[in-house]
Amino acid sequence: MATRRRKENGNGIPPGPNPTALKESEENIFLFIPNIIGYARIILAIVSLYFMPLHPRRCSFLYSVSCLLDAVDGLAARRFEQSTKFGAVLDMITDRCTTACLLVFLASAFPRWSIVFQGLISLDLASHYIHMYATLTMGGSGQSHKKVDEGRSWILKMYYSNNKVLFTFCALNELFFIALYLLSFSSPLISPQLLEKVPIQAGPEGKNPLFMHPWSAGAMELARANKLDSTVPWILAGISFPVMAGKQFINVVQLVKASRWLAEGDIAERKKLGLPRRRKPS
Repeated sequence: MATRRRKENGNGIPPGPNPTALKESEENIFLFIPNIIGYARIILAIVSLYFMPLHPRRCSFLYSVSCLLDAVDGLAARRFEQSTKFGAVLDMITDRCTTACLLVFLASAFPRWSIVFQGLISLDLASHYIHMYATLTMGGSGQSHKKVDEGRSWILKMYYSNNKVLFTFCALNELFFIALYLLSFSSPLISPQLLEKVPIQAGPEGKNPLFMHPWSAGAMELARANKLDSTVPWILAGISFPVMAGKQFINVVQLVKASRWLAEGDIAERKKLGLPRRRKPS
């Protein structure tokens, strides 16, 4: 028996686990099912942005599917026990970027209201960034941004702790902006340019220059001239507007509460350092 052990590892001690085998058995976080769904969301969002200037039906469908998959990846994470910090950040970044891209288009479609859309983009990005930063610095690196103390804000506690409330606010918020996007192609009330006739001029060799340059401003106007029915978008906008407004109020609350939380941490840190220093009387 002793001879056999010495032959196994040369010193009579049973061999331990193979480091190479342990490395091969490590999980690949990037291939978790929720994260794969997250990648699919990004691909759908990019394709929807490609169709956004000229194809409202295709764009709306692809964008909506990308948004709905936001709920599916959360269900998959809980079902397969694959909740990860990478997945949470991927989810948040996808939400922020897709919404910002849609608002950028709306700012160009409704130039008189561009400052409103620019403000919404800034509020959304700022409130989520400072909330995430405050959670990491004040709550600890292992704390999720969705874990909110009720004593700090009962509104944020209810918003983040209840998955149904969170999904409803996020879904209807996106629905309102999708409805506005469709109205930019269908309602002369908020898009007066739809009433204007698009001039058709022959280009070289008898070709229409609008079709020669499909991404030109003229081509966009031609796409808007091929109007959609505005009834359904108006109904969707009316239903989702109150929730969208509530979502922006939550963003303001999130921004203010996170700022105060960081300020409390700054005060505590300055006290530890003995700041402000008392000046000696001259």
